[in-house]
Parts: sequence; structure tokens; C-alpha cells
Amino acid sequence: MLAPIHGTCDEAFHAVRDAFVNNFVEHGEIGASVCITVNGTKVVDLWGGFSNPERTSQWQEDQLVNAFSIGKGVTAVVAAQCVANGLITYDTRVASIWPAFAVHGKEELTLRDLLGHRAGLPAIRKRLAPNAMFNWKLMTESLATETPWWPAGEEHGYHVNTYGFLVGEVLRRATGKSVGQLISETIATPLGAEIYLGTPTHLHSRIADYEWPNDPFPEAEPAGLDDEQLLQFNTYYNPSGLSGAGVVNTAPWRLAEMPSTNVHASARAISTLYTSLAHGGTHNNVSLLPQEVLNTASSEVSYGDDRILHRTSRFGHGFQLPIPERGFGPNVESFGHFGAGGSVGFCDSVAKVGFGYVMNQMGPRWQNPRNRALIDALYSCLE
Repeated sequence: MLAPIHGTCDEAFHAVRDAFVNNFVEHGEIGASVCITVNGTKVVDLWGGFSNPERTSQWQEDQLVNAFSIGKGVTAVVAAQCVANGLITYDTRVASIWPAFAVHGKEELTLRDLLGHRAGLPAIRKRLAPNAMFNWKLMTESLATETPWWPAGEEHGYHVNTYGFLVGEVLRRATGKSVGQLISETIATPLGAEIYLGTPTHLHSRIADYEWPNDPFPEAEPAGLDDEQLLQFNTYYNPSGLSGAGVVNTAPWRLAEMPSTNVHASARAISTLYTSLAHGGTHNNVSLLPQEVLNTASSEVSYGDDRILHRTSRFGHGFQLPIPERGFGPNVESFGHFGAGGSVGFCDSVAKVGFGYVMNQMGPRWQNPRNRALIDALYSCLE
């Protein structure tokens, strides 16, 4: 059963609408929104499907949904704003404002290392209690005293869930505010964009339920894991629930602040943010960032073999940067961040594109046919 598709689409971008509809027909999309601007003008603003896996409630125009790692890119913007305001620099040593961090070879790590996934801290070794990720103090203290899984700063590996705690604690100490507060004050409110980290209870009725493909993982790791296997397992599942399994649709998950994992937003909001970045950080008389800081934020920090993903990855100062096998369209100047299941937000300063896509069905994390179809369709219209 396919719910009606709603919204607007400029006739010149009909191929995007066709791809959006086809995602439901061929790729099993449950509910989704896509919003795209070109040269600051909204050319695609579509939504459709259902806001729950049971397909009993229609996806709404202003639907909020967990956007997972899109939050890493949003956090990168907050970090860049702190740099622009002189509160911190990318070269600031983490230990200089977080003294407990200065152990086990982490003494010289910088904010740049954390943003570029170079800290060697993608997982915590000691088994934590289920749902400990809701305890910010416990998570950050555990990471501060953890021994890196590889020599700190020498290699990179995707800090799937810990990136947000690490970067977020540095920003909290630099500003006295949580990442959720900073997003609200410096991004969401100025832009009028619905991006939440720590979504208030009164908005939970507007959040789509996410279809999770697997049962929750056990509270303890499987027996007999070697160090590499433990690294892989704990990256995603220590504590249990860390990545969302079993808790993604619960109030505690929605209320918590986990910048890597549980930003809730609409496609319009994500597109609005990246529209500003596509225009150098200032659009419609709202300035998020000066161009020079944005240039640094989107410059390369890490590129090559990824210790966690076991394939090539490339990161700027918190943003994902394009590589041939996984880009944001044809222009190498683009940057943004994908989220688990296929959500994506990115900008393209060459084509002046601001792109936001969110949905509520987990799918392939690396090469997702739904976001790929939308991106390819967009650029076919721009040729």
C-alpha cells in the first residue's frame, strides 16, 4: 500500500519526483521527505508514505525523524562556530580543557583529531550497563580514561557513536553549554529550522517511528572475541542500545543528547542548514559561519583505510568528504554527512545545492539505492 506523495516539485526537476516515488515502489520505502534548494530556491519539497512501520499513520509535511549520523555534520557546524567565535581552535589540545583526557598517549590529541576520527577511541573496552549512553558523565569519563585502540592520532577509524561524546564534551567545556543547546541557539533558532538534539517531550508525537531490522543485542559481548573483534562489537553495541537497537523509538532515546546518533530533524531543516553552507555560511541575511572558517571546516583531515569500516573513508573537520565510490554528486567541493539507513544532508557550493533527505526504514549503510537515486536524479536535471 502506497500512501499519496505530497508537496511541490519544479517541473525542471521531475526526475527527482520520479525517483522519490520509485523508492517506495521498488525499494520498500516506508515514509520519507526530501527537500532540495538550488541557488537558494526550493525546487523539491516532497513527502509521503507512513510514519510508522505498521503503515497506519501517514507521513506529515513537518515530520520529524531520527536522522542518526546527520548529527555529526550538524555538530561539525557547531564546532566551527566555536572556532569562529574564538572560544577554541582546531589545534586546541583536548587535555588543555579536559585534564582527565591526558592519559594513555592521548596528551597531544587536538579537536581536529577528534573531528577527523583520529583519536583511536571508537569504543569503550569495559562493559557498560544497558543504555548507559543516556548518562553523559559516565560516557565521557569512560572515554577520557580509555586507552586508544591504536596509537592516538596516527590512523583514523569511524567513531560511529563516540564522536559525539568526545567532540561534545570539548565543546561543553569550551562554552558551558551542551551540543543540543548550541544547536538550538546558533543553528535551529536563527534558521527557523527544526533540528533537535534532545527533543522536547511535547514534540515526540511528531517523531516518526523507525523500523529497526534486528532484535536488541545481548547485554554482554559474545564470548571468545579477540581484540579486533571486541573493537568492532563494542563500537556499535557497548553499551547495548548504543546504536539505537531496541530503544530508538523510546522517550529516553529522543530526550537524550547523543550528537553522533540521535539528532531528530525534518528534511526541510537539513536542507535549510546546508543551503546556508552552500552559500559560504550566510544566506537570507542569516550568518552561521564566515567563509574562511567554513573552508577550513570542510578541508581534509583523514583519508585512506578506515580501521572500523575496513574500506576507504575521508573526513574533514567533522564532515564526510566525497570519494569516488561514495560522493555527494559530481562536484568534489561538496560535503555533508550520511546517516544510518540512508538519510543524508549535504551542500554543493559549485551547483549551489542544499540537500536534505530523511526516512524511517533502515537500509544499506554504505551504498543506499534510495539516496543514490535521489542524488543522481537531481544532478541529471542540472546537467
